[in-house]
Amino acid sequence: MNGNTYYNYELTRNERRIRNNRIRRQRELRRNVMLTVMTICFIITFSISLNGFLSNAKGSSGREVHKCYKSITISNGDSLWSIAKDNMDEEQYPSIYSYIKEVKQINSLHTNSINYGECLIIPYYTHNYK
Repeated sequence: MNGNTYYNYELTRNERRIRNNRIRRQRELRRNVMLTVMTICFIITFSISLNGFLSNAKGSSGREVHKCYKSITISNGDSLWSIAKDNMDEEQYPSIYSYIKEVKQINSLHTNSINYGECLIIPYYTHNYK
């Protein structure tokens, strides 16, 4: 009889250990799921906040900018470079070369040469819509 009680005691002790391990694993799983959900929520919240901040930063001046075009007549000594320097909005173009490229494209120019008396259409930006 004494051996049977020891066996039953060991069995119940092992069963308790198994049950406790199962409970511990369930708690760890629940904790890991909660951490994953919280991390995903944090990433989504951070992304939305960052997007809102960047959207506000673009229009921080509060004024709309309109792209317009005007026709100019080439004067003596004018070049695409001088026209670009006089009319380019540095906030809208990364470089003077990109402005010159657009002017050439608008006017179907294949070279950088322009002649006295010719008319060119050039872009400019304004806050006042006309």
